[in-house]
Formats: sequence, C-alpha cells, structure tokens
Amino acid sequence: MDDGRRREEEGEAWRRWSVLVAAVWVQALTGTNFDFSAYSSALKSSLSISQEALNYLATASDLGKAFGWSSGLALLHMPLHGVLLVAAAMGFAAYALQYCCLAFLNTSSAGAPMAIPYPLVFLVCLIAGCSICWFNTVCFVLCIRSFSTSNRPLALSLSISFNGLSAAFYTLFANALSPLSPSIYLLLNAILPLAVSILALPVIILCHTNDSHLHSIPNHDRRVFLGLYILAFITGIYLVAFGSFTTTSSTAWVILTGAMVLLALPLIIPACSHGPDPAQPLSHDDPHKPFLVSNNNQTESDAMMEKAMEHQLQGSCCGTILDKGRLVVLGEEHSAKKLIGCVDFWLYYTAYFCGATVGLVYSNNLGQIAQSLRQQSRLTMLLAVYSSFSFFGRLLSALPEFLHRKVSLARTGWLAAALLPMPMAFFLMWKQQDGSTLVVGTALVGLSSGFIFAAAVSVTSELFGPNSIGVNHNILITNIPLGSFLYGQIAALVYDANGQRMTVVDNCTGITDTMIMCMGVKCYSTTFFVWGCITFLGLASSIVLFIRTKQAYASTASRSSRKHLHQVYS
Repeated sequence: MDDGRRREEEGEAWRRWSVLVAAVWVQALTGTNFDFSAYSSALKSSLSISQEALNYLATASDLGKAFGWSSGLALLHMPLHGVLLVAAAMGFAAYALQYCCLAFLNTSSAGAPMAIPYPLVFLVCLIAGCSICWFNTVCFVLCIRSFSTSNRPLALSLSISFNGLSAAFYTLFANALSPLSPSIYLLLNAILPLAVSILALPVIILCHTNDSHLHSIPNHDRRVFLGLYILAFITGIYLVAFGSFTTTSSTAWVILTGAMVLLALPLIIPACSHGPDPAQPLSHDDPHKPFLVSNNNQTESDAMMEKAMEHQLQGSCCGTILDKGRLVVLGEEHSAKKLIGCVDFWLYYTAYFCGATVGLVYSNNLGQIAQSLRQQSRLTMLLAVYSSFSFFGRLLSALPEFLHRKVSLARTGWLAAALLPMPMAFFLMWKQQDGSTLVVGTALVGLSSGFIFAAAVSVTSELFGPNSIGVNHNILITNIPLGSFLYGQIAALVYDANGQRMTVVDNCTGITDTMIMCMGVKCYSTTFFVWGCITFLGLASSIVLFIRTKQAYASTASRSSRKHLHQVYS
C-alpha cells in the first residue's frame, strides 16, 4: 500500500515539474511585445506614419492588456488548454496580418504604394497585446494549480522570468533565418507562440483542474528550484555572451541550437524528481487558506495589539501620511472597492506606473533611439542586452524567497531597491549619449523593470490578498496602457519637434517616401531627462510604501515564527 502511494506521489511530482517546464517554454516564446523595436522603424516607413502615430500602435499593444480580464472570464467556461489555443490563434492572426502588411501588401502589382488602413493595424496590435495576457493567465494558473502555497512564488517568478528572454530568443531566430529583414520578427511572432502551445498542450491537458491534490517535500522541492534557477542563470549568461553580437548565418544557427538545448535542459528536473527521500514527510497545504494563518487566540491577540498601536500612532505627532490608513496585516482580502480606497495601493500603483512601465516604453522606443544615435547596426545587440538583463532582474525577484531567513527585508523594500537603477540610467543617458552609455543604460533599465514585473504578482498577493489577485492585479496593470500612451507621447512629440522631413528608400521594395526623421542627441535628450524625473517619483513612492508596510511585514514574520515553534513543540 505504501509503495503504491509512493508511486502515485512520484507521478504527481513528475506532472508538477513537467507543468512548470511547459509554463517556462510558453513564457519564453510569447513575450512578443518585447521585440517591437526590432521592426518598428520598418513598420513606420511602410505605413508612412509619424513617430506619434507609431507610438499609438505601441500603446495599442499595451492597451490589449487592459482586456486581460477576458482570459479569466474564458476560464469559467473553457478548459485551460482551450484558453491556451485561443491565445495562440489570436496571436497568430494578429501578427500574420501585420507581417503581410509589411512584407507583401505595402506594394501593389504595379509597384505603387497601397494604402493600408491604419485603424486595421491598430486593431491587430490590440488583439496581439490581448493574446499575450491570455498566455500569461494560462501560465499563472498552471503554477497556482500545480504548486503549494509555499512554493508558488518561486514557480511564478521562474516562469515570469523567462518571459523577459523572449526578445533574445527571437533575435537568435531572426539572425539565423533572415538577419536583414525586420519583417521576420512579425513572422516569428505569429508562428513560435502557436508552435510552443501545441508542444506544451499534452502536459497542460494533464494538469489538474483543482488544487486539492497539492503537497510538497520542502527540502527536496527547494533543491529542485535551486537547480532550475541555476539553469536559468546559465541560460541568461549564454544569451548575453553569444546573443549580443552580429554573426554569420551558420554561426547564428549554432548559437540558436545551444539556446534551445539550454531551454530543454529543465526537463531533467522532472526526471530527477522521482528520487525524494522516502523518509522525508510530505507537507500538505490547504490551497484555499489565506496567505497568513495562525490559531484563533493568537490572531485575536495580534489584532488587538496592532489596533492599539495604530490608534497610538494616529493620536501622536507621528500620525502623518506615513502611518494614516496604512496596512496593519498582510494577506487581508481587498475587494475592488476597498482596493481603490487604499492609500497603499495608490503608492504601489504610482511606483509601478513611474517605474516598470517607463522601462517598457523605453524598450518600445529602442529602435528609434538607436537609429537617432546612429547605432542602428547595434540594435539586435541592444535588444539582447535589454532582454537578458530584464531576465536577470526577474530572476533576482526570487531572492526574498531564498534569503528570507538571512535578510529580514520586506518585499516592498526589495521593490524600492529595484527601482533605484532606473532614474540613474536615464540621467546617465541624458548627460552622455554614446554607444557605451546606451548599452549600460539599457542594461540598468532592463534589470530594474524586470524585477518589478516579476515581483508584482507576489507583492499584490501579500498586500491585498491572494484570493483577490486575479481582479486586483488586473486593476494594477491598467497603468501599463496609460503609461505607454503618456510616456510614448512625450517621446514622440520631442522626436517629431526636433526632426525634419526626409526622403527614404525602402530597401526591400525600392519605394521612396517622405517621413519625419530625427538624428542626433537632441532627439531623446529631453525625453531621457523627463523619464528620469518620473522614475525618481516612482522611487520616492516605493520608499514611502516600504515605510508604511514594513511594520505589517514584521508582525507577519513574528506570527509565522511563533506558529512554527507551536507546531514543533505540539
């Protein structure tokens, strides 16, 4: 009987780790919005539009994320693999149409330019952005259904991290297939997500529809996660070392093959997961319990103490904006109405809006930035740098999980520390715009924004409740389309104001056209300064959030420690 149960548990372990590997693969090849700058200049030329109109297309892709709630609605009526296939179909249709616009439909049979309806391109960009949200939802649900409460942050962080490598992987594919054709990125955006969805489909079909089966073997699971994170780090180093340089087609194929091997290596983890220590006890988690749990007497005692402390703070000279209305306990469920009225939410929203979202807009404008500084030949390298360091930032977001016993810093403190490089990078690029500074600035922006993107899910869960994360996180990311429009508009207005009309020739079609182009440091100097000031505001907001929430994190850690001692001696 024990042997049969052990085999069943080993089968569950295999399924659990296989699902995580599938989520990693899906995330690695569905971050299609991160390579926008690789083909944005060609799209701008093909459609004969201004920088401002191009910014609207980037905003449309981000605006699609505002419809991310539709994926949650679809899950109420469709199986998980059905949602995955719909996401793949939406992405395929949207990017295939854009590819046709860029590669074929921009000329008629007589060679005269054809007018492609701009609203149609806007619409397909919006659908493409929505498909990315659907992919993300599938991966989040896979991790939540397959891992216990204690391991979920690590699983989520790992899968989200690989999303940051999408641009680097797509650059490798483009260099191997057609390095001189920007339209190849749109073709890859259409095909690769569909291909990886079909590849991951069998594993996802086997994923449980509920989480009542969840259990963990703490020491063994931590070792497995550590191995996965080491493999992920090696993958990032490989892409930085080999994916940032222009190579011949044959060399590009070799580098691409190496990257695919590294992406497949996590499959050894499910194979190794058959061997946990039989004597090690299983830890069963109640998947529906709140983020924080304790016995009733302890909860009542802690709540009374926290309320007394809150009352004392509000009645003293310290009862300022840093204390008034602050969160007293972590994991308390917040409805949408309660969330909107929470001061800490708006501090968090501002930190994200004035931090990671600026980094995303920077990546969207990277093509024009490189072109204006005559660094167009280094664009693929800059994309690989941004993608790789965004990946490292996402990996670093797991540090609180590994170091929580050695470094007692609230997760909001980690968030504030992650925002520090962002204003430094923009002020650096404002003062000195050359090739080396652009590389360093791009790396810092990618590192900072990557950390925030990955940490946001856990922060939202801790501050405003794990059971409400689906609604609350979608409310949080409404800042992305808003920031994409606002910050992109700032960049576009400065660019167009300093540009002049030039006659350009399309290398693929030979068609001449006139468009506004800007060359030199004046094109983005003011933009970098404004973005630096905005990200400094985000840093200040995150520091205030940390100060307001650190007491809640401290009391939570104290309760968790007392609960652990109670379980040991009971």
